[in-house]
Amino acid sequence: MIRTNLSTRPFYNERAVLFWLLLVALVVVAATIFNVTRVLRYSRSDTQLATQASRDETSARELREQAARLRATVDPKQIEFASAEARQANELIDRRTFSWTDLFNRFEATLPDDVRITAIRSRVERDQDIVTINVVARSTDDIDKFMENLEATGAFKDLGRRIDEHVNDQNQMETGLDMLYVPATKPPAAGTGAVKR
Repeated sequence: MIRTNLSTRPFYNERAVLFWLLLVALVVVAATIFNVTRVLRYSRSDTQLATQASRDETSARELREQAARLRATVDPKQIEFASAEARQANELIDRRTFSWTDLFNRFEATLPDDVRITAIRSRVERDQDIVTINVVARSTDDIDKFMENLEATGAFKDLGRRIDEHVNDQNQMETGLDMLYVPATKPPAAGTGAVKR
């Protein structure tokens, strides 16, 4: 077996080198094409976004001008009148949603035997239900007991205000009780005998 190279010009494997050079060139061309398409796409998207932003700014400016024109045409007295009407409507709605049944159930469950209710009034002040009741009792102790029972329900606050307390012709105590009514808790069922004597 002859191991010497007898050719006058040595053999070089140029095909492998050309293959790798061609492969690198194809990768470079593909990367260039990808980058060019991305640049073109982002440039087109940037142009569209800039156009849309310009349109939005124009629309916002027109809307601000229109709002300023509308504000100039509105009469402040009309707004004040409409606001007062809305407050009155809300107050009527609040009165309508006031549950007299729940209130009477609470009174029935807490009223001692020697106390009678002669009048009940309800009003709304600063979004709070204020209840004023007139009661007749044999003594102030009975009225105090009734107030303690009301306060124990958790639905009545600020019970310390007594209005026009006096002794009537039958020698009984008459007084008005002014209190804040907060019916957040469930009212007791009528006739459950919540008052222990």
